[in-house]
Amino acid sequence: MAELDHDTPDADLLRAHVDGDPDAFGVLFGRHRDRLWAVALRTMGNPEDAADGLQDAMIAAYRRAGSFRGEAAVTTWLHRVVVNACLDRIRAAKVRRTEALPDDLEEYGDRGSRVSATAATEDPADLSVRDERRRAVLDALATLPAEQRTAIVLVDMEGYSVSEVAEIMDCAVGTVKSRCSRGRSRLAGLLGVLREVDGAGDAGHTPPRNPAPVSPVRSPEESRGPPA
Repeated sequence: MAELDHDTPDADLLRAHVDGDPDAFGVLFGRHRDRLWAVALRTMGNPEDAADGLQDAMIAAYRRAGSFRGEAAVTTWLHRVVVNACLDRIRAAKVRRTEALPDDLEEYGDRGSRVSATAATEDPADLSVRDERRRAVLDALATLPAEQRTAIVLVDMEGYSVSEVAEIMDCAVGTVKSRCSRGRSRLAGLLGVLREVDGAGDAGHTPPRNPAPVSPVRSPEESRGPPA
């Protein structure tokens, strides 16, 4: 059996797993672990449920690896399995998730990577305003229906294209666009109300008709990754 390393393509790792290599799936999961965890956490809304959803997904992927036909990238397939597992848990609970996502969040730049902290050189007042805004956005995001939240997480926060998200969510491109549009409209309405309540906005301010995508943020739980 060929030796596996960090240069082994995803498809070869999955194939090696199907062929019986005991280490291949662990290498594959380790490669994409952080991003899969970020999607699970933002979709489920809290670390405990996210850990359960990610565990369900990885068990399913481990067992169903032989069904992968190579019609999409392996990473797209893995994200689809995670999204489906999380949405299944949300539907099974039959409740809309309304709890806030974790506080004390840190920004990151490129998807799946961290940027150096700059808090030490920033004005405390600016940090406070930015943190309040970030918490308000994430609290609002957590109130969206699961499918809308997932679409916005993948497109606006993880940086996937609409066509990639359509593959991940196994739906039409138009459906992804509709979910994002409706979700952004709901966020704009809610965030407009929050601005009026906390006095952060001008009196009589009307939320933008086409709000900008949600700014990417990373929580301490995402930075640490899923529980071992």
